[in-house]
Amino acid sequence: MAMSTNSDDSPGLFVPDAPPKPTRTVDAKSQDPAVVRVKRPLIEPTPLERHGPARVIALCNQKGGVGKTTSTINLGAALAEFGRRVLLVDFDPQGALSVGLGVAPHQLERTAYNLLMEREVTVDDVMLKTGVPGMDLLPSNIDLSAAEVQLVGEVAREQTLARSLRPILDDYDFVLIDCQPSLGLLTVNALTAANGVIVPLECEFFSLRGVALLIDTIDKVRERLNPDLRLEGILATMYDGRTLHGREVFARVVEAFGDSVYDTVISRTVRFPETTVAGEPITTWAPSSAGAEAYRNLAREVLSR
Repeated sequence: MAMSTNSDDSPGLFVPDAPPKPTRTVDAKSQDPAVVRVKRPLIEPTPLERHGPARVIALCNQKGGVGKTTSTINLGAALAEFGRRVLLVDFDPQGALSVGLGVAPHQLERTAYNLLMEREVTVDDVMLKTGVPGMDLLPSNIDLSAAEVQLVGEVAREQTLARSLRPILDDYDFVLIDCQPSLGLLTVNALTAANGVIVPLECEFFSLRGVALLIDTIDKVRERLNPDLRLEGILATMYDGRTLHGREVFARVVEAFGDSVYDTVISRTVRFPETTVAGEPITTWAPSSAGAEAYRNLAREVLSR
């Protein structure tokens, strides 16, 4: 009936052996756990007198299509709105983060691959400015897939990204790493470089079942490579409180992870696909939308933790 992680440090993740009964639609907000949940007060961020050193956060989930890239872009843009200097790292060979910010990855001469594999290449050589003031991009393309193979024979291969980012940490307040949907060497590099992990979790049964494996990987990286790594929080994405299925999955996540689950919930909206086509964050594409305000609230939570 239940499944939990092996680590004593991890919360037990209880999931059913079979999906909940077929989804049905209801209107009563009083039955929505995301609405009735007691929330912590949001603290308005204060201006900074100086920048750095950066807090490095990996957005990670081995399941694809759960909102990692969307959350990386929009959380970064919201943090920049609050006066923080942000570097987004596209660490997925698909280059979705770069595309989402209007960059054509296949036309780039230098990407994250060159930063990892060529000692003379620095972050400044690869970094691009975005249309959001205070937010920069370290882009990627399909070349990065070769790094996973080429790094296997390297000494301290898991720490390659951390070494590459170290010289620029004092220039930023946040470095957000968009991980690929796997638990391979690139993802381990991201976790080794990070101070914390945000897990975007689609409120859907099969997404929930994979979280235990991810938490186990985070624990192993903490034990063997990066003792400072911690779980920043679980972010519920693509949420639809009108459905029984979505509400049940969200309730189970809160039951398993408690205060680690962000109060902010990212609901389904057609605005997010529009922003990908536009090549900009929702905070600038539709600044007054519910989605934009949700990511601003997420940024407030991240800043207060």
